[in-house]
Amino acid sequence: QEQLVESGGGLVQPGGSLRLSCAASGIIFSRCLMAWYRQAPGKQRDLVASITSDFGTNYADSVKGRFTISRDNAKNTMYLQMNSLKPDDTAVYYCSADEPMGRYGTLTYWGQGTQVTVSS
Repeated sequence: QEQLVESGGGLVQPGGSLRLSCAASGIIFSRCLMAWYRQAPGKQRDLVASITSDFGTNYADSVKGRFTISRDNAKNTMYLQMNSLKPDDTAVYYCSADEPMGRYGTLTYWGQGTQVTVSS
């Protein structure tokens, strides 16, 4: 059974830090394109950062220089280190995994999300 489980969300003051984790099971994690998305109330789900199977990274302009995405293939886990948090970072954060299936294309899996609230 494919499963992604996020953890590490919570309430933090502006300027603070959090580290999110996404633990994967039931997929070939090392082959997957992994990503973090976020969705604020009343808004669409947007890409925050992604990391390829060979550790190439990509970030949304709004988080560049503040967030760092990483992965540990030995632990089947992806991370998002979030520093200098702002109230605009408040959202539910989701992890996703795109698993290549050869000639059958790609399957995408989603976690259940973890709430991040930045407020004083």
